[in-house]
Amino acid sequence: MGTNDKEHGEGNYKASRQYNDATKKFVESGRVDEAARNAAPKSEAESKDMRNAEAEGKRHAKEEDPALNRGQRSQDDAGGKPVTDRSADATKTPKPGQ
Repeated sequence: MGTNDKEHGEGNYKASRQYNDATKKFVESGRVDEAARNAAPKSEAESKDMRNAEAEGKRHAKEEDPALNRGQRSQDDAGGKPVTDRSADATKTPKPGQ
């Protein structure tokens, strides 16, 4: 990649925009619940494999994503207060230049 390559890497705004548009279209299609049901484990063995894979991924993570614990009390929360949930609209990724 050359130094003038604006289409790849962390600053690939075109790919980000395409991903965000496709994700929004999928959510608006009303097929999210169906996809979640289809992704659910089909057996206890598959469930165990999924839990093991998640645990393996967490072993490689630097720290737990605080968003996973929203609404739950944690000693890490300031003052022991739960983090409040926000709507998806309140968590939009800013567009380039904002």
